[in-house]
Amino acid sequence: MEVKKTALAGTLESSDVQVMISPNESGITIDLVSDVKKQFGEAIVARVKQVLSAYDITDAMVKIVDKGALDSVIKARMIAAVQRALDIVEEPKWEVL
Repeated sequence: MEVKKTALAGTLESSDVQVMISPNESGITIDLVSDVKKQFGEAIVARVKQVLSAYDITDAMVKIVDKGALDSVIKARMIAAVQRALDIVEEPKWEVL
């Protein structure tokens, strides 16, 4: 699926994550900012790629600002941002959950 617009989900509060997804023409680009990047950076990027793959997104720019969010929070914020970026908020892809 094609990312139609820039979308944002999440906050910069402690234990949350802010996700911004924008259109991109050259594959997947992930920019991760996190205090725990050294310990959990690979796991966060893997979750981001898993959600993008579930929506068949091959071109997107994703900026993640992590404030110590749990994996389930990262997945939920990613799903919200992707659905907003694809403009399918009214018709969610339930099988992704």
